Amino acid sequence: MTKRIIMVSVLCLGIFSGAKVWRAAQEENPNTVFHVNVNMVQLDVAVTDKRGDYITGLSPWDFAIYEDGIPQKLAGFGEENEAPRTLEDYPRGGAPAIGSDPPTKTTGRQAHDGSLSPIMRKETADRIASMVAGASVFILFDTSNYMYRGFVYAQDAIAEFVRTLDHPYRVAFYSYSRNFSRVCMLTQDRSMALSGVRETVAGDDAALYDALLLTLKDASQFTGRRVIVAFSNGPDNASMVAPEDVRELAQTEGIPIYMISTQLARLDPVSTAVFGRMAASTGGKSYFAKDWQDQQKAFASIRDDLAHLYTLTYYPQPNPNYGWRSINVKLMGPALKDYRVRARSGYRPRTNRHFMQAAATP
Repeated sequence: MTKRIIMVSVLCLGIFSGAKVWRAAQEENPNTVFHVNVNMVQLDVAVTDKRGDYITGLSPWDFAIYEDGIPQKLAGFGEENEAPRTLEDYPRGGAPAIGSDPPTKTTGRQAHDGSLSPIMRKETADRIASMVAGASVFILFDTSNYMYRGFVYAQDAIAEFVRTLDHPYRVAFYSYSRNFSRVCMLTQDRSMALSGVRETVAGDDAALYDALLLTLKDASQFTGRRVIVAFSNGPDNASMVAPEDVRELAQTEGIPIYMISTQLARLDPVSTAVFGRMAASTGGKSYFAKDWQDQQKAFASIRDDLAHLYTLTYYPQPNPNYGWRSINVKLMGPALKDYRVRARSGYRPRTNRHFMQAAATP
């Protein structure tokens, strides 16, 4: 309780101090202009038909992105496990007709449509070049006292998931109860992750949202596609942070959260609602497994999902809203109108340092 009070006090002090500086600047010069540089936004997007089968072979021109209702211009595009590329690497074309062969990739380069300046194109190419193929998968395992039943079965399901992830995925394995443990940092060595899974033991209360927050902060240090797969066997009873704060950070960082839980967690209506909302709003999925076979099916479903995601990147168009921004991804053309799109629902811009520039006084 004391820690919570201190954290809230510091947060309030920071907000008060920032507001005080802003008011002082405004009083000193009412023509002061605040400039905010917004970073490139990355979206991981799943496209499925009505049966839930994945739709592959789409091109950048099949997607339209709206941020607060403002049309956005794609800067980069990637499909399945390949690293994103700039739009110059893709030929222009319309949506594929139903029943036709998927578009064929080419190595030719098209002239850019002028949507980005030469400097921005260079910056975009550099940023996209830093994104690696595949995904960085952060696995978070519940080792609280909720896991006194089925602990070994859960370990088996996680181990099978790690073993069957296709190259070139990187894996990190963390565990949590009241405390948070980075058992295996991000690596391509599956044996290290598997050893970490087998070494975990159960005990103590569950601080899921605290652990998710720390995992998100770790994942945000990497580029490219990053996802969190969290296995929880019960509700959170020890966290200091609120689930909504975790959800907003995941949306802002562009990191989907996949939640796998058991029927025990589903008995708690609050946990059921929170897990579902957190997964859906970040572009992930939630599962409630009734037995160990369902746990393995859930992990297999996530593995399949990761293998069929599109990566879309863009620089936000001018927008006076520096708070929460909604994102809507649509498919273009009548041939694609019945397909379903899943992506994060919005984000709060990660801004660089604010700086003030006094406008000329007439």
